[in-house]
Amino acid sequence: MKTLKKEIIVLFCFLLNISAFAQSQKTNPEFEKYFQQQGDTIYKAFINKNYDQLLSLLSDLEKRYTALPQEQVKTYTSWASEEIYYNFACAYSLTNQKDKAIDYFDKALNLGYKDRAHVDEDTDLDNIRSDERFIKLVESIPSYIEILQKAAEYTPADTTGLPHFDYESMSNGRLKSVREYFDLDSIAGQGDELSKIMNLMTWVHNTFRHDGSHYVSNSEYDAMDLYNYYKTTGQGINCRMMAIVLNECYLSMGFKSRFVTCLPQDANDQDCHVITCVYSQTLNKWVWMDPTFNAYLKDEDGTLLSIEEVRNRLIENKPIVLNEDANWNNKNKQTKKGYVDMYMAKNLYWLQCSAISCFNPESPYRNNTNTYVSLTPTGFEGFNRSVKAVVTHDPAYFWQAPKSEK
Repeated sequence: MKTLKKEIIVLFCFLLNISAFAQSQKTNPEFEKYFQQQGDTIYKAFINKNYDQLLSLLSDLEKRYTALPQEQVKTYTSWASEEIYYNFACAYSLTNQKDKAIDYFDKALNLGYKDRAHVDEDTDLDNIRSDERFIKLVESIPSYIEILQKAAEYTPADTTGLPHFDYESMSNGRLKSVREYFDLDSIAGQGDELSKIMNLMTWVHNTFRHDGSHYVSNSEYDAMDLYNYYKTTGQGINCRMMAIVLNECYLSMGFKSRFVTCLPQDANDQDCHVITCVYSQTLNKWVWMDPTFNAYLKDEDGTLLSIEEVRNRLIENKPIVLNEDANWNNKNKQTKKGYVDMYMAKNLYWLQCSAISCFNPESPYRNNTNTYVSLTPTGFEGFNRSVKAVVTHDPAYFWQAPKSEK
């Protein structure tokens, strides 16, 4: 199943993009509200093995979806492919209605469903897994690693005129406030540079609860306000907010860092993920730090990896090691296969970050004049609806080492 409440990683960036999305697509707020509300009911029916109710709920969703005006049907295609037609396939498989299960699985693929890794792992489909028709359909879905491997290569280019990457100084008053407010010196500890980097990431992971479907609508997007919002409301924050908090913590401690949006190839896929990368003077490179999952990645020799290195290693089938204590909300342990091969491989097709890394970089209440830069495979221009960005195919420019403070 792929229900709205069962999936831990779901629509990370959808709510961030929805206002701009609505400007270019015709949406239906009433349908969206109904669709989201059905998630709990569908999941409960699935957990309780009430398959008659499950099929009835899915039938109602399908009727409401297909009754929408054609332009709105197109808007919600990605939702329908996963939350309606794929779930229909699972429900019919579980009730041993094999032909219907395969028919709906085929419909899900025709609407753009591409999550090969989930299909391979989903035991709900076991009753149809040996069927030749199903096997052929599954074989037609490329894995996310295969999609990465088929992506065009980057192209070095003249970057004259492109934005300069800049990082707010730790001496600025607002970053000093972050450092003092959270007593980050004690959190970072007295160890070496890399231990401080990891300690800060783990602290953010343990201090905030992640909720990928919750969009903070009445708070500034800085570490202190987000912390007080979480403590006051009990509402979790999404991956973007988690990465922004960690980014401010790093900047306030003198580490150059960015929060980076990692995006898929498919423009209909509303899911993305946002992590923080921090520049290590010890390793002379950017390193991957994901506060949502308390995750960092290493090579076979135990050296921390950058986003660029992880992407290249996936393409080249080289070893990637996930830290043992990677987890979601201190509840669900992450595995290399699930986190790297099944999720991040999808979301490393192209990348985006702001040119200026600073305190409260995306304030909802103040003018945001920040410029964004997208790193994409040659010939691919990206599609992020929430921001306008310049596009580069040159990784050397995108990943240039930060200049030291004078």
